Amino acid sequence: MSFGALFRLGGRQTCVSELSSLRQLSNGVRRSSKNGNDPPSTSNVTSHDPDIDVPEKQQRPKREPGQVSVLLFPGQGSQFVGMGRGLLKYGAVQDMFSVARKILGYDLLSLCLNGPEEDLIKTVHCQPAVFVTSLAAVERLNHENPAAIENCVAAAGFSVGEFAALVFSGAMDFAEGLYAVKIRAEAMQAASEQTPSGMLSVIGKPQAKYNHACLLAREHCQSLGIQDPVCMVANYLFPDGRVIAGHQEALDFLQKNSRQLHFMRTRRLPVSGAFHTPLMEPAVEPLRATLKGLDVRRPEIAVHSNVDGKRYMHDKHVRRLLLKQLVSPVKWEQTLHELFERGEGTAFPQTYEVGPGRQLGATLQKCNMKAYRNYTHIDVTVTEDE
Repeated sequence: MSFGALFRLGGRQTCVSELSSLRQLSNGVRRSSKNGNDPPSTSNVTSHDPDIDVPEKQQRPKREPGQVSVLLFPGQGSQFVGMGRGLLKYGAVQDMFSVARKILGYDLLSLCLNGPEEDLIKTVHCQPAVFVTSLAAVERLNHENPAAIENCVAAAGFSVGEFAALVFSGAMDFAEGLYAVKIRAEAMQAASEQTPSGMLSVIGKPQAKYNHACLLAREHCQSLGIQDPVCMVANYLFPDGRVIAGHQEALDFLQKNSRQLHFMRTRRLPVSGAFHTPLMEPAVEPLRATLKGLDVRRPEIAVHSNVDGKRYMHDKHVRRLLLKQLVSPVKWEQTLHELFERGEGTAFPQTYEVGPGRQLGATLQKCNMKAYRNYTHIDVTVTEDE
C-alpha cells in the first residue's frame, strides 16, 4: 500500500463538536510500510533504546543501522512564500490542502504559494502552513524514495513540527492533527497579545552563561516595575546556540549588553511572542480541551518529545507532553543526541528533513557531523524540470 493511499476519506468520530463536520474528511495520513504489514521494530534507532515492550507481532527482521531512516519536521520560522509549488502531483497532497481549506476556513495553498508574506508569518497561519507542507514533503519523499518511508524508525519535530511527526507516526489522523494545530496557533497568538514579548536568537562564546544572563535581564525588568518578568532559554539548538524568550524589555537588555554577556551575535526572531515560556500558559487550556477530544494513539515508530528528548510511550504521554511543550523549552540539541547517539563504529541512519527550510539540518551539522553526512533535505517546492 502506498503512503499516499493511506490518506483515506471517510470518518473517524471525535468528541469535539467543532470536528463533527470533518468526520467524512479523513482518517489521516499515516506512516506505514508499503506492503501494509505492521510497523517495523524501533530497535535500530539508537544504541541505547529504553526498555520498551514491543508486541511480538510488530517485530521484523533486524536491519542494519545504516539501512534505516529518521525524519525531522521543521517548526515555525521555516516558512516562505512559494512553498508547496509543484507538490500537488504527489500522493495525497491535493487532498491535504482540500481538507485544510475546510478545517481552516481559508485557502492555505494560495497563502503558501502567493502570500502575502505578512499574512503567512502570522502565527495563526504559519503553524498550519508548516504542518501541511511538511507532510506534503513526506509525500514527495515517498514518491522519490519509498524505501525512506518503508525503513523509517524514528521521527522528531521542532515545536509545531512535533504534530506533523505524530501524524506521520500514526499517533494522530491528519484532519484531527491539523485541527489541533489550528487551535494551538490561535491560542498562542492570543497569549502573545496579552504581553509584549518575543524571542531572541543568540550565538554565544564558550564562556557565555545563558541562565545568568536571563537572571540579570529579569532583575532589570523588576527595576522597571515589571512584576514576575519572564526571560529564559526557550530553545536549545546546538552548542552555544540558544533562543531566549521573554518580556520585550528583557530582550532589549540582553541585546544592549550582549558584549558583556559574551554573546557573539543576537537577532530578534519574527514571531509574535515568547513561545515555550510561562507566558504561553493561557494557550494550554484551549489545547488541552482539544486534545482531550481527539483520538490519540501510541506512535507506530519512535517519536521524540521536545520536552525531554525521550520517545513517546502511550497516548496519555502524548497529550501531557504536547501541553507541557507550550510552556517548556524545546530541547532540540538533547533530542538529536537521543536520536543519534550510538556505539563506536555503528553506522548512522539516513536523515531527511521534510518541510520548508534547512534549519534542522544546520543544527544537526553543529551537533553531530557524522550523522549530518547522511542528511538530505526534501524541499517543499518543485521546479518545472523535476
